[in-house]
Amino acid sequence: MADNNDFDRIQYLNELGEAAVRAERVLSRASTAVKNEALLLAAKLLKERESEIIGANATDVDAAAARGMSVSMQDRLRLTTKRIDDIAEGLRQVAALPDPVGDVLDGGTRPNGLRIVKTRVPLGVLGIIYEARPNVTADAAALCVKSGNACILRGGKEAINSNKAVAAVFREALGKAGLPEDCVQLITDTSRETAAEFMKLDKYVDVLIPRGGAGLINAVLTQATVPVIQTGTGNCHVYVDKAADLDMAEKIVVNAKTQRPSVCNAMETLLVHADVANEFLPRICRELIARNVELRVCKKSKKILTAAGFDAGTLKDATEADWATEYDDLILAVKIVDSLEEAIEHISTYTTHHSEAIVTRDYNAASEFQLSIDAACVYVNASTRFTDGFEFGLGAEIGISNQKLHTRGPMGLKELTTVKYLINGDGQVRG
Repeated sequence: MADNNDFDRIQYLNELGEAAVRAERVLSRASTAVKNEALLLAAKLLKERESEIIGANATDVDAAAARGMSVSMQDRLRLTTKRIDDIAEGLRQVAALPDPVGDVLDGGTRPNGLRIVKTRVPLGVLGIIYEARPNVTADAAALCVKSGNACILRGGKEAINSNKAVAAVFREALGKAGLPEDCVQLITDTSRETAAEFMKLDKYVDVLIPRGGAGLINAVLTQATVPVIQTGTGNCHVYVDKAADLDMAEKIVVNAKTQRPSVCNAMETLLVHADVANEFLPRICRELIARNVELRVCKKSKKILTAAGFDAGTLKDATEADWATEYDDLILAVKIVDSLEEAIEHISTYTTHHSEAIVTRDYNAASEFQLSIDAACVYVNASTRFTDGFEFGLGAEIGISNQKLHTRGPMGLKELTTVKYLINGDGQVRG
């Protein structure tokens, strides 16, 4: 779909919406076996079409590099054989998970004889808006199909060729399994105008889920008339307590920052207790600099590091903005705190309520941290990088919700459902 002034985006989106509603009526009643068949076929086709998908992705990556996209963002965009293997395995895991649709959550018989059953049902038609992450096309489609929801996907223009290739695989798998191909649809017009109209498609779309950086999420929150589940923004912290095992802390900090810096569960700020700063800061900063991490440090940190022989020119002074920034890159803000309470206060001020961690051998400090920090995932002695549907045993995820309604944390199958009350009577009327 080319962007041009003659393009009737309202008609285009209405056609997608109408098709999604029709498809959802079939999918919501499909058996678990049929839905699983579609997912397993999609996993098989992803591997069979691997060279085609990687070729389409290479076109996207080359174009993004030519436009000056950062190396870390290119990493988000890039598909490799290993990543396609992981995507396919995620689909197989989703197929192996229990189907939440139809679960009976509660029920009973009222004194008047009415029999009431509370059951789990699909949300309906989901709209997913995301950036340069073609794996999201697969993850979202898989979770929506298994949970009985039709989906309309709108990925970023940087990944359009990759997304088309992956979506085509899913649509083919759906058709071969006897389900409507329109259970999974991709918006191929990537203009902002079409995205803005999509956010208002409440006649057809039941829930809108943005997955990306703060700019995308804020745009959706301010423009959408469709109900929104907010996901993604991750200004994540690791606090190294005075009672930390410093060998453990080193491993956790390096992993949380450098294992994949472009994702929302990567650490953005390191907090270190003053009692261990002289020993730990030079040690960890040498490791981070060796991995090409740019450090933005507080005054106390800079004093310790320069005294330890670090070149002051390699240490940038942290500003107020640095404490609030999700870098998605090999950049880290570093601050010394004098107490657990100061660490909690700093995190509470700047958190995006995604993932926060403490490294400590003090049970009371760990307990206080977990009770006090308001985030979807709060870790003790583990990397924030585990905030992931795959790692949590969900097979895949639609995103990480950092709000409190309708769900929170990694969004798997159950999080893509709602409830319905089924009431059966014998002629009862209300007096």
